[in-house]
Amino acid sequence: MTDQHPAAPLWPAVDDLWSRLESTRTHTGQEGLLLRILKLSEEVGEVAEAVIGATGQNPRKGVTHDWDDVQAELCDVAITALVALRTLTPEAREVFERHVERVRERATKPSE
Repeated sequence: MTDQHPAAPLWPAVDDLWSRLESTRTHTGQEGLLLRILKLSEEVGEVAEAVIGATGQNPRKGVTHDWDDVQAELCDVAITALVALRTLTPEAREVFERHVERVRERATKPSE
């Protein structure tokens, strides 16, 4: 099965999403930044809801989601985090890549 749309490079896609959100946002300045960051909590809650739904842990509702839903919600968390980072700094790509490198270095160091 082939994709109908080729995958967009990550950072241009983040910049595009950020631009679209910026053009319609009603809260600016620090309030707008904080609201953009708080959006992460909402998205993480949707991951939890999908996991609970995929495992049928709510006896009243039963199975309401599947693991594809969980994957999609996790992607939404990642996208929301990257857009929030882009809202905080125009150098989001560089900040993120430096941080990933630090995390990789920590992960490869032997425990003390």
